[in-house]
Amino acid sequence: MLETTTSAIRPLDEAAMAAARELHGRLTKPPGSLGLLEDLSVRLAGLAGTCPPPVPEPAAVAIFAGDHGVHAQGVTPWPQEVTAQMIGNFLAGGAVVNAFARQAGASVTVVDVGVAHPLPAPESADPADPADPADPAGPAAPASDLGAPRLIDASVRRGTRDLAVTAALTRDEALAAVLTGVRVADELIDAGAGILLTGDMGIGNTTPAAALIAAFTGVDPLDSTGRGTGVDDATYAHKVAVVRAALARHTPDPADPLGVLAAVGGLEHAALAGLILGAAARRTPVLLDGVIAVSAALAAAAFAPDAVAAMVAGHRSAEPGATVALRHLGLDPLIDLGLRLGEGTGALLALPVVTGAVRVLHEVATFDSAGVAEK
Repeated sequence: MLETTTSAIRPLDEAAMAAARELHGRLTKPPGSLGLLEDLSVRLAGLAGTCPPPVPEPAAVAIFAGDHGVHAQGVTPWPQEVTAQMIGNFLAGGAVVNAFARQAGASVTVVDVGVAHPLPAPESADPADPADPADPAGPAAPASDLGAPRLIDASVRRGTRDLAVTAALTRDEALAAVLTGVRVADELIDAGAGILLTGDMGIGNTTPAAALIAAFTGVDPLDSTGRGTGVDDATYAHKVAVVRAALARHTPDPADPLGVLAAVGGLEHAALAGLILGAAARRTPVLLDGVIAVSAALAAAAFAPDAVAAMVAGHRSAEPGATVALRHLGLDPLIDLGLRLGEGTGALLALPVVTGAVRVLHEVATFDSAGVAEK
């Protein structure tokens, strides 16, 4: 399934991009006056293979959740139980991501790929093995349905192993998580989603994110590791040391993305990589959130370099590794508000920018049609 997905990922359509550039030149505005929005709309035309590209709506947020064995190393002061508790909050509609999703008109799907503690029972779940090609959660609710967020039970294992001691996952476990992400992308797009937004939840997950970013980009762990939820100086120094030691122990090969994910990744990171690959294979844009998402995007790009064409960087996370990853991917973030919450919040705030970039091509008059004189 992974090979089928990656083989379906193709470069941007140059003819559609040329048509979008030509159309921008005829619209009632100075050429280039919309800055990065013009570049974004041209790229989305290339992704869709048509000009103008479809307006990216409705939007669907997929929050992948997992826990981490490295929590035992004291890299965060937050108890691991908070992961499961926050999923209950997502499902009750009380988190920041829910507020932003309601504002944006986006659906919210929570996917348990490896939470260590018991969760609220999902309303509809299939006990199928997540590594099986069958849909692990039954039919998707329409992406435009803004009812209660739904929960998919696709747990691969109850949290990763401690990456400071051993590989976080086996290759089979990492693959199962990646394929879960691909299937979630497929079902959300099949249900009508025009754009996917990445979300994440997992106490301690900025530590594996820092390790992934260092592994794929080659930067020093000091440059890829941030303070996560806001740890003190001593905890931060310890966190950097844990990442450095894990990389030295496992020596992950960036040419082997599945091996990197297995050695130092998390189940939510692997599933997000799969979501990105699934979206790219379906020529559907995926709006990246913060440091967890961009660390997963590095893995997706290692699996299929042309997957970057489907990625839109929603914002620049305050985590330093996010800027490192975005630079490596060649992506410019749409907003920079100093956010570091995760959940998909930054992506949701950037969603109107993406939609607006495409609406310009659909709705703005040309100089000829408006009777406006050109320079």
